[in-house]
Amino acid sequence: MDPIVSLAGRTVIVTGAGQGIGKALSELVVGLGGNVVGLDMNAETLNAVYAALPAERAMAVVGSVVDAELAARTVAEAVARFGAVHGLVNNAGITRPAMIEKMTATQWQEVIDVHLTGTFFWTQAAGRHMVQRSRDGDATGGSIINISSDAGRKGSIGQINYAAAKSGMLGMTMTAAREWGRYNVRSNSVCFGVVETPMTEVVRGEKFRDGMLAQIPMGRWAKPEEVVKTVCFLLSDGASYITGQHLAVNGGFHISL
Repeated sequence: MDPIVSLAGRTVIVTGAGQGIGKALSELVVGLGGNVVGLDMNAETLNAVYAALPAERAMAVVGSVVDAELAARTVAEAVARFGAVHGLVNNAGITRPAMIEKMTATQWQEVIDVHLTGTFFWTQAAGRHMVQRSRDGDATGGSIINISSDAGRKGSIGQINYAAAKSGMLGMTMTAAREWGRYNVRSNSVCFGVVETPMTEVVRGEKFRDGMLAQIPMGRWAKPEEVVKTVCFLLSDGASYITGQHLAVNGGFHISL
């Protein structure tokens, strides 16, 4: 029997690959037999992560997600090295918290640029390649995963920029699913709650810890190593008939129909 989740022979691009979820995801993609191309702004952390992966199956790219030319170039280089790109995980993210009345235009725009514009650039670059492969007769298609958040579904005090951006990613997910489904290019979102990463240190701190945990039925934070398993499932053939969906991986932090 074939394994439910295998990425053997597949190549996946991961943005924000230098730490946290991106690091755990890069390691799991390789562990499941795939090749991984990781992008991050921080050369030191990215190179440390990718130096520990098999050199023949990992490629590190330093740069910003808000660079359309870099996105197109990275896809082309990944295709030249590994033969094709089969998956993309738009994981890069930042926070610039402030209450609505105090948020600056710069705080707003920086978060929108990374989460929305960056996701668009990489979705467009990878999607063009995946669609063209389909037109050329390659039936393997592709899978695009957008890392959204419960903040995009229920709001987040002090983060109107982040909540708006994460909600916008859901719209991009559904649009790509509708436009590219006929090419067997799937597009899905994963909405995390609170994952133990550097980005969530504040909400996991003493000031907010008890209140946040009280809202999570499972009573604990998620670990990067456990949440990336769901992402890899959506990248794999185990999810071959799933597209346009938003999957919550949050311990019950947000529950809805």
